[in-house]
Amino acid sequence: MKLALAQIEVEPTAVDANVDRAVDAIETAAADGADLVALPELFNVGFFAFDAYQRLAEPLGGETHQRLRDAAADTDVGVLAGSIVEDLGETATRADAGEIDSIDVPAQEGLSNTSVFFDRAGDRQAIYRKHHLFGYESQETQLLTAGDALGSFDFEGFTVGMTTCYDLRFPELYRALLDEGVTLTLVPSAWPYPRVEHWETLPRARAIENLAYVATINGSGEFADATLCGRSTVYDPWGTTIASSDDDPTIVTATIDPGRVDSVRGEFPALRDRRFTQ
Repeated sequence: MKLALAQIEVEPTAVDANVDRAVDAIETAAADGADLVALPELFNVGFFAFDAYQRLAEPLGGETHQRLRDAAADTDVGVLAGSIVEDLGETATRADAGEIDSIDVPAQEGLSNTSVFFDRAGDRQAIYRKHHLFGYESQETQLLTAGDALGSFDFEGFTVGMTTCYDLRFPELYRALLDEGVTLTLVPSAWPYPRVEHWETLPRARAIENLAYVATINGSGEFADATLCGRSTVYDPWGTTIASSDDDPTIVTATIDPGRVDSVRGEFPALRDRRFTQ
């Protein structure tokens, strides 16, 4: 499978321009033979644009999702719609009215940092609401509601897990995905300077621990108080970097093989040595 990580420029609150960049990246990656294109965290609003979360929140199936599902169908690729600020209440209302299907529709009000996967036909196959909200120099914990369900889907021989940015610091989430059979985890992110060493070390560790592919998709761009560090990267099941970037807008591509996961786990059977304590 050819995986493309769309490290687009994310301009604070410029939803139309940001979604245009996302669609352009999907079309470019598809023309280059990509099977799956992944976008960054809050790629349409910008993670650090906290004051705009409420104003620019959308439900599942809103305008941003509609444009991306159309792009997936038009280009015949799978699309991980990085994440958006989801209006949970409006999503639930639309589901009750029969305007969208009720897959994973929450009962609560509020906002969520939500990623969605669209298959090659543009059909929504999976939803993930970020579990671990970032409170350090961030308003995410005050503004958003954390999710509590795992997100995964099957695509081109992989079972693909969905996590988001700060989740990387919590290895138990990745163990839970491992136990669901995940062989590739996609991590849409808005990771800023200066924590570059963390950004490079944590996903490598998650790949090594679980003997699985991990791909991190960061944005590029500046906010009033933060600059995204880019460096979107694909790690193989040994934790080896097989494709990466600097901090400029780009598309990172890598051809990955589900058989490689089986091969590495067979060669180095650490997962069979796990012990569970009460």
